[in-house]
Amino acid sequence: MLRFALALTLVLVAVAAEPPIPADERSQMLADIAARISALDRVIDQSPRNPNLHSQRGDARLFLARFAEAVADFEKEIALDASRDAPHWRLGIAYYFAGQFAKSARQFEKYHAHDGRDRENGIWKFLADVKTLGLAPARKAMLPYTRFDREPFPTLYAMFAGTKTTTVFLADLKERKLDTTPRVMFFAHYYAGLNEELLGHHAEALALLRDAVANPWGRTAEGGPAYMWQAARLHYEMLSAAKR
Repeated sequence: MLRFALALTLVLVAVAAEPPIPADERSQMLADIAARISALDRVIDQSPRNPNLHSQRGDARLFLARFAEAVADFEKEIALDASRDAPHWRLGIAYYFAGQFAKSARQFEKYHAHDGRDRENGIWKFLADVKTLGLAPARKAMLPYTRFDREPFPTLYAMFAGTKTTTVFLADLKERKLDTTPRVMFFAHYYAGLNEELLGHHAEALALLRDAVANPWGRTAEGGPAYMWQAARLHYEMLSAAKR
């Protein structure tokens, strides 16, 4: 009963809270992405065998939650240049959002063979496995790592493995004063939110994902972190819509 009351309170707070990014900023961002897709459509019509163009349009389509189309672009990119297959972690994320979880897990296995040090890759492979295998088997199938050198991933991995709760994970960061580092806390809140979601704690997940999206470091990051901020935004908006 107490847990239900807490969950209900968190839902009401999340719904009543300000959006993690201003509405006008979000609208402009999405309009810019849509314009980018339209421009790429025209260029691809003229150069349909350019893998870079399909890669760029796949990204943009993913950010607009056009997941099946993003998958199609990424698969076309690889068909045009097979050397891009193993390192294509973005396709693994696109498969995940598109609900193609077995393909997602397989893509992250390929990426692990390509780069065995990327901790996020192991988390996404685990998340995909949960959808097809269940939680306990997915934990047994987690990718092995011998080197953890980027916070908050050492303790994040322990959280997903079930040896730490989300609460203990966040408390550990606070105790080590890592909670003052925006970069660390973006990843901490995003992946802690995904952990709570897979455990069925949707209100807690929504609050944590909102914190990740609102994180000023994530919103202004570039490269891979910027991609992960978009993924966090998509996760937050999808869960928020489901709650409403």
